[in-house]
Amino acid sequence: MAPFTPPAADAVRARLLLAARDEFAASGLVGGKVERIAAAASSNKAQVFHYFGSKEGLFDALVEQTVAETFEQVPLDTDDLPGFAGRLHDAWAERPWAQRLTTWHRLDRASAVPLDAVLERQAAMVAEVERAQRAGVLPRSYRPAVLLGLVLHLAAFWSEAGPESEALTRAVVPARRRQVVVDAVTSLVGG
Repeated sequence: MAPFTPPAADAVRARLLLAARDEFAASGLVGGKVERIAAAASSNKAQVFHYFGSKEGLFDALVEQTVAETFEQVPLDTDDLPGFAGRLHDAWAERPWAQRLTTWHRLDRASAVPLDAVLERQAAMVAEVERAQRAGVLPRSYRPAVLLGLVLHLAAFWSEAGPESEALTRAVVPARRRQVVVDAVTSLVGG
C-alpha cells in the first residue's frame, strides 16, 4: 500500500483562493460562506483559517492577489497611458470577477486597514507617473495620484457600469467601448 501523501500546501492555498474568488465575486465578503469555499476547494474550514487566519484574511489575500495579477498582466506604461488604459480595459473585460472583487472590497472593507501590498503597488505607480510628469512625458495638469486615478477609472468605466448606465449605453459595442477608453485617456493627457 502506498503511503499517504498530503497535498502540497501551495496547492491547497491556491484551490482555496480560486474557490474564494468565485464565492466572493458573487456574494462579497459579508455574503460569502467559508463552508462553500472549503467545499468547492475540496478542503475544509480549518484549512481556510490555517492558511489565512480568518474569512477576512482570505478575502484580503484574494484582493491583493487579484490586484497583483492585473498589474503584472498590464504593467503601467507612462509613455502610452491611452494604450495602457485600453489594455487594462481588456483585462477587466476578460476577467469580470476582478472588478467585482474590488467593488466588494470597497463596500465590505471600507473601514478596514488598507492593504499594504495594494498601497505599495499604487505608490510605485504614482511615483512612475510623477517621474513621467517631471520628464515632460505626461502633463502636470493633475497631481500624479489624481491622474493615475482618472486613468484607472476610465479604464474601468464599462466594467463598473450599473444596469442604468448599461441601458443608456447599450448601443456602444464592446470593440467601440475599448476605443472610447483610449480616446478619453488621450484627451485627458492632451494627446
